[in-house]
Amino acid sequence: MKTKPDLGFWKLWNLSFGFFGVQIAYALQSANVSRIFTTIGADPHELSYFWILPPLMGLIVQPIVGMFSDRTWNRFGRRLPYLILGATIAVIVMCLLPNAGSFHFTVASAILFGLVALMMLDTSINMAMQPFKMLVGDMVNEKQKGLAYSIQSFLCNAGSVVGFIFPICLGWIGLKNTAPNGVVPPTVIWSFYIGAAILLICVIYSLLKIKEWPPHIYNEYNGVSEDTKASSKESAGLVKLLANAPSTFWTVGIVQFFCWFAFLFMWTYTTNTVAHNAFDTPSMESVVGISDGSNIYESKNIVFNDTILAVSHGKALAEGVTAGGVFYPSSEIVINGNDTIVRDHYILNDENGNAKASFNTRIPGISTLHVDGLEVADCSDVSINDYLSRLQGPVKLSQAAIVAKDESGRLSMEDVSSQEIDNAASCRYMTKTVLNAASPQYNDAGNWVGLLYAIQALGSVVWAVLLPKFRSRKFSYSLSLILAGIGFIMMSYMTNQYMLFIAFILIGCGWAAMLAWPFTILTNSLKGGNIGAYLGLFNCTICIPQIIAALVGGWILTMISKPGQLAPEYFMMTIAGIMIIIGALCVFFIKEGKDRNKPEENPVLSENI
Repeated sequence: MKTKPDLGFWKLWNLSFGFFGVQIAYALQSANVSRIFTTIGADPHELSYFWILPPLMGLIVQPIVGMFSDRTWNRFGRRLPYLILGATIAVIVMCLLPNAGSFHFTVASAILFGLVALMMLDTSINMAMQPFKMLVGDMVNEKQKGLAYSIQSFLCNAGSVVGFIFPICLGWIGLKNTAPNGVVPPTVIWSFYIGAAILLICVIYSLLKIKEWPPHIYNEYNGVSEDTKASSKESAGLVKLLANAPSTFWTVGIVQFFCWFAFLFMWTYTTNTVAHNAFDTPSMESVVGISDGSNIYESKNIVFNDTILAVSHGKALAEGVTAGGVFYPSSEIVINGNDTIVRDHYILNDENGNAKASFNTRIPGISTLHVDGLEVADCSDVSINDYLSRLQGPVKLSQAAIVAKDESGRLSMEDVSSQEIDNAASCRYMTKTVLNAASPQYNDAGNWVGLLYAIQALGSVVWAVLLPKFRSRKFSYSLSLILAGIGFIMMSYMTNQYMLFIAFILIGCGWAAMLAWPFTILTNSLKGGNIGAYLGLFNCTICIPQIIAALVGGWILTMISKPGQLAPEYFMMTIAGIMIIIGALCVFFIKEGKDRNKPEENPVLSENI
């Protein structure tokens, strides 16, 4: 096997530059997904479930991309075709996802649209990200891999900084940071648009600058003989590759489990933690179900007699308005000329994110009243009526996962369970307390979280420069994770928005090590023609812990929550800190070659890439 040549710094840079654009997309997703879904009406106890999709798609996509790219050779190269496909899809979906609340869907339909868009976005980001990791394994020698992955880490974190600060910067230049209830603010929407444009530019740059080795040169540098190629075709199964994986694959994987479990909790719960602790975001009541006095029927959507949608995704709907002792059924109510207080049966919020009216409570100071465009002459004693307050006698109550309405107004329901209620007058709404996602405080906190993530990325950039200077790679790896654990625990209890910078700088130290050392340690233990497949499989050590964390996150939060009180999402950060500190202790179980503890890295000019 020929020794791979040393590569000049800028050639190593070009190999990873596209990661900058991909990471902007990933940063926008990481910082804003929980905010987007909370804004369009998601239950905070279920936020972690939405985060199952990204790692699940990575679990499926990355090994497939790795395996097939090991066997792909065409005019665009070996890894680059997957970059082209992934980036193209990502650009399109980035223009759609933040608009999930702007297409006039029902809340359930908006969340379903958002979930599909999130799935497509993360799939495409994974597809675009994987080639850059593989190119380093393909074309960089062992001596320079530490430097190569450090450059990749730097570009990764630089892209993160840009993506994270977009919303707050757009707010500073005057773009609106609030929006009607259920709609994502323009600062977030335009951040995704700009991120998509930068991703496109970075991909074009990569395609122009990276020239992959043709098959015969690649085989010479990576020790792939004709016999090896024939053998790999016969034994290309992922199960067999796992059975033959070096012990380093599994020991690093254990560390990865605890680290990525912790970071999934961070991405899921940071926005609400910061909004509650540091921005004093007001809370509001959300409907979780209906009680008939003896039984509680919990559901996001509740329908009476198959025709009356009384609760839609946690919000009680208005049937109409009472004025001057007369009830007027309506979907839109306008008072005092142009102040719309009810639209599509939903009570709207004011500019401070507070509801403009309360059900069955007199609204003072009304001079004019329009109901579905018609003026009501008598404006005395005006109040908004919910459906439940006017139901009488026996009714059929249906709990539905999804409710949709066609153009004729007819309801269609999915995943339905129904029961007969003897007396509708005995029914009462069951509520819970949640943060008001339409309030200025919540949206300011959302932007601040982007800045905190940027601080984390900057801390990671600085720490990544220092990592190769430690004599012991395992010591620097473990120390970095312990610092991150301290940062997570600090985040749980800090109430000063500026002091949170310290916590996120510490978290950035752990993030730098997570990006640099696992792939350096692993690729140094791999040989032959299946590097891409192994890197794809190794991505499972990133995806599986996130899936597990997403599955148990809602259950843990429910266990530590008190009925009727705001869910203590801040405590999830303490759990994350404990998990990553356990991962730091597991670092010392990693088996590394004695001569690879600190590779010499002196890049010099060599042949073109």
